[in-house]
Amino acid sequence: MAATRQVIRNARLFDSVAGTMRPGTTIVIEGERIAAVTQEPIAVDDAARVIDAGGRAVLPGLIDAHVHVSATSHDFMALALQPASLTTAESSVVMREMLHRGFTTVRDAAGADAGLQDAQARGLFEGPRLRIAVAPISQTGGHADQRPRGAKSREFFCSCGGLGLVGAIADGVGEVRRAVREQVRSGANQIKIMAGGGVSSPTDPIDGTQYSMEELRAAVEEAEAANLYAFAHAYSPRAVTRAVQAGVRSIEHGNLIDAATARQMKKHGTYFVPTLATYAALAEEGARLGWSAEMLEKLANVQSQGLNAVKLARDEGVPIVFGTDLLGHMHARQSTEFTLRAPAVPPVELLQSATITAARLMRQERHVGQVVPGAWADLLVVEGDPLASLEMLVQPDRGIRLLMQGGRVVKEAAASS
Repeated sequence: MAATRQVIRNARLFDSVAGTMRPGTTIVIEGERIAAVTQEPIAVDDAARVIDAGGRAVLPGLIDAHVHVSATSHDFMALALQPASLTTAESSVVMREMLHRGFTTVRDAAGADAGLQDAQARGLFEGPRLRIAVAPISQTGGHADQRPRGAKSREFFCSCGGLGLVGAIADGVGEVRRAVREQVRSGANQIKIMAGGGVSSPTDPIDGTQYSMEELRAAVEEAEAANLYAFAHAYSPRAVTRAVQAGVRSIEHGNLIDAATARQMKKHGTYFVPTLATYAALAEEGARLGWSAEMLEKLANVQSQGLNAVKLARDEGVPIVFGTDLLGHMHARQSTEFTLRAPAVPPVELLQSATITAARLMRQERHVGQVVPGAWADLLVVEGDPLASLEMLVQPDRGIRLLMQGGRVVKEAAASS
């Protein structure tokens, strides 16, 4: 059976690589992928559907490179103890809402498993394509060791369902290698390493380092052996620098970096994934949600320096990627990341961070992040000029006129013929 042919005409296409708009563009879609992109006249008589963009901007589907679709609650302990089937059902709602905000692909930074990935790919769940890390690799007492003080056993949580944010606790080079191999066996697309302290974890200082250099290098080596890459959770200059020197592909969060650290990231070709939205959300809601004074103190420290970290990285030419890291009901704030970064990053670079730069980080630029022949037909038709303002993405219910994923129209308000 021949693939269905669709045409989007009269589009002002965002060229995510050049950072420019291409008016008068026609996009031809065959089945799930883009067949042609041209500004030349083209016959459309044989198309099953012709969509007139009306001169509106057309963007590649958005990418969020740091999400936790299975973080359906801010309460990690309760989440770890509830049935995986319930978490799966809740995750399907999180995924659907992400897609309807325009995010057609996301990199899950731990928690989601191959079952969620397959459910989306088979159309059982509506949501963005998932690139999964499965469980994060954490040392004892590290950021993904969520056991409360006094809990002795590693088996305090049952995480055998593969969902939630409980880490794979591994100490020593041999255990780290085995933990990475276990995530590879479980279908991981990338490997997450906890290389420094965190805000939400109970026992580790935010400016501390985690794992020896030998352990960090072992994790990176095992990821690369499987043709994957490792990425690191880290905040402080020391933690970030060690992870970068060990060979990780991206740094997540990084709020406390200084100029010297940014230069190290640039030297090693490391990507930077800030996540300002989660700190803004937790600053408003953390106390009400029962976060301890210790956790709130760490939160205030990283929130106050997040935008400066973005500026430092940008000044050094570090590739910056869109990420949010939201939890539970706070996922609804996903689009606020555009607003929070706006004082430090022009609209065109912000849009690139959520399209081509994110795709390059994930080594998926042939498939997502740009509108080119062969890529998935993931497209947004939006109101306004994205080179001047991204308000249409901050308020996607009003700003997105048509949303397509893999050639399927997910939602539509634009005229078609």
